Amino acid sequence: MPRVNLLPWREELRKQRQQSFLIATMGAVLLGIVLVISTRAMFNGKVDHQNERNALLKSEIRILEAQIKEIESLESVKERTLARMDVIEKLQRSRPEIVHLFDELARAVPDGVHLESVRQSGSKVTIRGVAQSSTRVSAFMRNIDRSEWLTDPGLDVVQTIGRDGSDRASTFTIFATQTRPAGADTEANE
Repeated sequence: MPRVNLLPWREELRKQRQQSFLIATMGAVLLGIVLVISTRAMFNGKVDHQNERNALLKSEIRILEAQIKEIESLESVKERTLARMDVIEKLQRSRPEIVHLFDELARAVPDGVHLESVRQSGSKVTIRGVAQSSTRVSAFMRNIDRSEWLTDPGLDVVQTIGRDGSDRASTFTIFATQTRPAGADTEANE
């Protein structure tokens, strides 16, 4: 039987397999590199897209913050305007009160009582005057207590002084509170 040497054929097959393995390995490495690069590019693209969205949100937030500051300034202007309107309305309502105060004082002063000064601080009214007697001061206080526009009379000082020889008089200081009767609101609006 003849002898056939199969070694070079096997060696060639081994070389071919090694070459195929090297090509497959190089292909896998290249494919891995391509996958890594493409994955990295994809994630970088997503990060860039998210950064763009964040920048857009930040610019919109700045715009909204500017609008909020404008609204706050408008609200403070509104509050100041409403406060001014309230003061004007109170002044408008209180305009006739001084007339009513003097009218009530004129009605409440009995004969023999002369007023020297009337001062008002808020709703507190201070009345100083001279009366022929302390009884007339008491009558004046009762008249103030019955008044619609004055309440809570309080006597601070009564001094008896002699005038022109035998003529005696009493100086007094009375405190009272000015009020608004219930029907006065509709009268002021008309």
